[in-house]
Amino acid sequence: MADVKWIKLATGLPDNRKIKQIRRLPEGDTLALMWVFLMCLAGATNDEGMVYFTPEIPFTDEMLAEQFNIDINTIRLGLATFQRYGMIQVVDNIICLSHWERWQAVDGLSVIREQTRQRVARHRERQKLAAGNVTGNVTVTQGNATDKDIDIDKEEDKNKEIYTAVVAYLNEKAGTKYRPTSAKTKAAIHARLSEGFTLEDFKTVIDKKCAEWIGTEWEKFLRPETLFGTKFEGYLNANARQRRVMTAAEADDLDDIF
Repeated sequence: MADVKWIKLATGLPDNRKIKQIRRLPEGDTLALMWVFLMCLAGATNDEGMVYFTPEIPFTDEMLAEQFNIDINTIRLGLATFQRYGMIQVVDNIICLSHWERWQAVDGLSVIREQTRQRVARHRERQKLAAGNVTGNVTVTQGNATDKDIDIDKEEDKNKEIYTAVVAYLNEKAGTKYRPTSAKTKAAIHARLSEGFTLEDFKTVIDKKCAEWIGTEWEKFLRPETLFGTKFEGYLNANARQRRVMTAAEADDLDDIF
């Protein structure tokens, strides 16, 4: 975990329309405080708005209740409310704060994350050298690798290829410059792959939304977290629609910072 000691909060947070609605709910003030705690935890995790105990261990409701010292039922109400309001996404049980890059100093956090990555890489390299690449006193080589080891490697390579292909296709069609290595982008694509969608499905969604949104005020939403999020199946199965003017409600739904 990177050493991050701060996050950025907007001074207009108390006046945000969603925060106002949340504070009217039972335990509303506690939910608002939970949202601030969740942002702090995302800053401490320092992984593009994701919140987890470790990359392999998501936070459970019980863990968050202990972390924030908030009743578990209130934690569950808060997570459900934040998800319903589009403030968070939950991908493979990992919480991800929506639009993190818009209201946090991502460049500064990226510098800290890169420094940490390099430090961890050096530490792992020293461990590898010390252990002589030995696991359980048996050196893993191409000759003695198990079928499970090979299958995992193949699956990871296949996913990397799909991430790259999907993002490259989006960049080509939309004229964008998204990176297939972005954790949030990979999480969104992985979630859809886990649901059984294919590379061709991703291309179909990109084609449909590019045809509909390019040249309109919707064009700015040609981004991975919108296209490959929870509305993906709807986008895939929707009939091609003519371009039209975005309503205020639709803009709020897609572009609110929370």
